[in-house]
Amino acid sequence: MKRRIASWENGHSTPDEFYGPLVCEGLGLTPAELGLSHLAGQDAALLKARYPPTPEEAFRAVDQLWRADLHGYEPLLLSETSQPAWNEASLRWLVAPEATFPTAQGTSVRVGLADVDAVKSTSDLFAELDDRFGGDHARQSVVQYLNREVAPMLTGQYTDAVGRALFSTVAESTLLVGWMSYDACHHGLAQRYFLQALRLAQDGDDRRLAGSILSAMSHQATFTGNFTEAATLARAARMGISGVATPTLMAQFHAMEARALARTGDTRGCEVALAEATRLVDSSNSDDEPEWITYFDHAELAAEAAHCFRDVDNARKAVSQAENAMSGSHVRSDFFATMVLADAYVRAGEPEEGCRVALDALDLGAQLKSKRCASYLAEFRENLKELGEASVVRDFHEQAAEHRLWQAARDVKLPH
Repeated sequence: MKRRIASWENGHSTPDEFYGPLVCEGLGLTPAELGLSHLAGQDAALLKARYPPTPEEAFRAVDQLWRADLHGYEPLLLSETSQPAWNEASLRWLVAPEATFPTAQGTSVRVGLADVDAVKSTSDLFAELDDRFGGDHARQSVVQYLNREVAPMLTGQYTDAVGRALFSTVAESTLLVGWMSYDACHHGLAQRYFLQALRLAQDGDDRRLAGSILSAMSHQATFTGNFTEAATLARAARMGISGVATPTLMAQFHAMEARALARTGDTRGCEVALAEATRLVDSSNSDDEPEWITYFDHAELAAEAAHCFRDVDNARKAVSQAENAMSGSHVRSDFFATMVLADAYVRAGEPEEGCRVALDALDLGAQLKSKRCASYLAEFRENLKELGEASVVRDFHEQAAEHRLWQAARDVKLPH
């Protein structure tokens, strides 16, 4: 038996159908939490995308997700998004009664506001790394921190006030992991993180954060080609926080709806949503906004508008908006805006300028580890095919070939 365990630990074999369940039982972990993909049938509950009905189930579900993610559980990493899960989550959150509180856990871990502040500060540092280097850079490190340090807190001892703050903070951290997983194009996993984050925000009685999580779901739904669901999620976010709304939050939700409508070809609906988003951003006061939404400014809205006008084939407006979208402080966002500008120039009949801008984007994104960024390049590559063997296209391919992100784009399967 010792020899078998040594072989498993060294990665030379995996526990078989007999010993695998025994190992799981002995360690008190599921096959997914140990990365045992060949025992996947035993983890149907983990692979199911659902909104947890109670806070206790949310604790168990997110803890299992963290463990399975850490161990590289392939059925989870390769899972797809679920359309019914988006609809269920938005409806159940909208009609949920007042925030519930978990029953006493009885563990020895005592949690205070200082512990919650530590989680917040640590997550903020990881968010900076995500923004600068992409979701694939430190994603596993965040998950490891949450699994080791934060999971025991959820089932610890705390007052109601500390518990509310803890759930809200962990929801924000889980939202970050969801964004990072989405950026790495682990779409089913990202959706599951978003679902758990939404439930934690509900139990933390943080409706503003919950609305932002629905907005993130809308963003992902648009990216993966689920445009109707994306628009519904954005509208649910608006409706659900109407009593505690801030201008910037509402502007973001309108922008997410505009992104979805643009993909469906609803130009009029898209423009109405963008106009309302613009009005709200113009009226916002950062002092009255949650600090985690203050990034959504005129430059960020311009980036969203650029995406919209590109998608409704208004290349000139897309160029104009993309040129106003460079913040200089958010590398990945600037990469996206630059690629939209490159696409818009190609669609406007200026391929030389489009290729030049795309090369600028490749330089800008040299440090980014983001499959989502690679997908923008893959889409640009597809658009260039319409130009055939033009010299500008050949020159671009030669210059782009040495860039890591361009190489990564070769393996990207476009989601829409």
